[in-house]
Amino acid sequence: MMNIRNTPVLVLLLLAACAHTTVPAPVEQAESDHVQAADTAVLAVQPAEEPAQDYPKIELTGQMLYQFLLSDIAAQRGHPELAIQGYLDLAKSTRDLRVVRRAAQLAYESRQMDETIEAFKLWNALDPKAALPKQMLTTVYLSGGMLTEAKPFLVDLLAADPSDAGHVVVQVYPLLARNAGKEAVYQLLVEVTRPYLALKQEELHWVLAQAASAAGHADVALAEARKARAIRPDWEMAVLLEAQQLHASDPQQAMQISRDFLAAHDDANELRMYYARLLLERKQYEASRAQFRELLKHQPGNADVAFAIALLSIQMGELDKAESELKQTLAVGGKDPSTVHFYLAQLQEAKKDDAAAMAEYQKITEGEYVFQSRLRMAYLLAKQKKLTEAGELLHATKARNSQQRAQLVLTEAQLLRDAKKYDQAFKVVSKGLEQQPNQPDLLYEAGMIADKLGKFDVTEKMLKQLIKVAPSHAHAYNALGYAMMERRERLPEAMQLVEKAYQLAPDDAAIMDSMGWGYYLTGNLSKSLEFMRRAYAAYRDPEIAAHLGEVLWQSGSREEAKKVWQQSLLENPGNPVLQSVMNRLMH
Repeated sequence: MMNIRNTPVLVLLLLAACAHTTVPAPVEQAESDHVQAADTAVLAVQPAEEPAQDYPKIELTGQMLYQFLLSDIAAQRGHPELAIQGYLDLAKSTRDLRVVRRAAQLAYESRQMDETIEAFKLWNALDPKAALPKQMLTTVYLSGGMLTEAKPFLVDLLAADPSDAGHVVVQVYPLLARNAGKEAVYQLLVEVTRPYLALKQEELHWVLAQAASAAGHADVALAEARKARAIRPDWEMAVLLEAQQLHASDPQQAMQISRDFLAAHDDANELRMYYARLLLERKQYEASRAQFRELLKHQPGNADVAFAIALLSIQMGELDKAESELKQTLAVGGKDPSTVHFYLAQLQEAKKDDAAAMAEYQKITEGEYVFQSRLRMAYLLAKQKKLTEAGELLHATKARNSQQRAQLVLTEAQLLRDAKKYDQAFKVVSKGLEQQPNQPDLLYEAGMIADKLGKFDVTEKMLKQLIKVAPSHAHAYNALGYAMMERRERLPEAMQLVEKAYQLAPDDAAIMDSMGWGYYLTGNLSKSLEFMRRAYAAYRDPEIAAHLGEVLWQSGSREEAKKVWQQSLLENPGNPVLQSVMNRLMH
């Protein structure tokens, strides 16, 4: 989220240290979680800006000089713990602010939380009017999730300049937002901001809205966002927050206030991004793309926006336009080229230009899409009848985990199965099962290929093993039950298996088809038709069409059966399952 003002609190955390002292770089060590959230603070030597101080007049003893030198040398040579302890001891004994500041600086830079707190507390005690120690103590305590300890210092910070309370709260809130106790954070903010709400500072309500939302107080969050907007109607962030709060309960209103504000504020880029995504979520692709294009005018170098435009063009089927937009994304730079090349390759596949798709996949040599690209390249090779090259490519592809190892085996087996080389496919998947004996996808594939080979005993063994390994695997029950039905064997058991699959996945079209087929084989035509119609409505698959037509034919609705078959043949010309059932029943 964008900054509310130009001067963040952490930039104000400038720590004055002793003059003529070199500050060593922070030592690499295990960072304290309590300090690292504030690690963007800049600690610098600023002696010229120090206010006049009445420093204590202390005689420099030999012991003090020795301790100064020892601590300074330790700091320069990378021994922060020794340096910090030395300066803390000197700070406590001398109560000299210059020494205290040096101790605080070293402790903070070295991520020593306890020593940081001790040094800044001493500073605060010696100079109660100073803002910086209060700021640092607030930051460190909040970074550590210690709300109770931070509260008095936050209260003092706000009281020091009531006119700037909103600014302070905005800068502190990111630290509060990390706290797991969302309700406690909200209640703390309600309490500390109450004295300043009458000053009508929009930032206070904006932060209260975010805290209320995080704590689950949706109505309060919306009310606070509207108060912020009422104080400053032209503030984009208040409108954005209001729209976000309305998103779940009234998305139409969220869209309306976004649209109205954008009509009057063309440069509201964050709100426009939100509005574009809201349109996308509601599948208003053309309107969403128009908003992304408008955003790109204001941010011509934003590769993510250019990429979103291209993906929307793909979604809308405008492939030539999408290709041009993806190439523009590459030209803009800033987006991982491998991601763009992957989508260009997918686009070329959709355009049925396999050579261009292969060329794009070959450009992907690193990143998250390397593995998927290799699988697609193997598929394209197999499509060209180059099964040997496809296998070699898969064998040369490195898997990063067990799931990818299984995927390589499955891809090779499926390519062989599609080529009707069932024996080779079964050997590939069997070898894969030697490495991963209980891998569910491999067990399922082995069962399906064994069925193609007529080895029903192996099919049953594999699918029963799969059911044992994955008891909620709906398709294992369905495949085993349907295989029995196809052989007209053990129909009561087959029906029980399919019914179990239906219980696990009642909306799956293939399982509904099996249920309908089972009822048909057991003579319940009306129940069969009920399931068959539902299955075909859910998925216009030619095998489901063949089954539905057969049940209709046997029920006496022969004209409707012909209509179903003929329509499916138009959609799937030459389908052997459809042609077989039509030849068997119509001739």
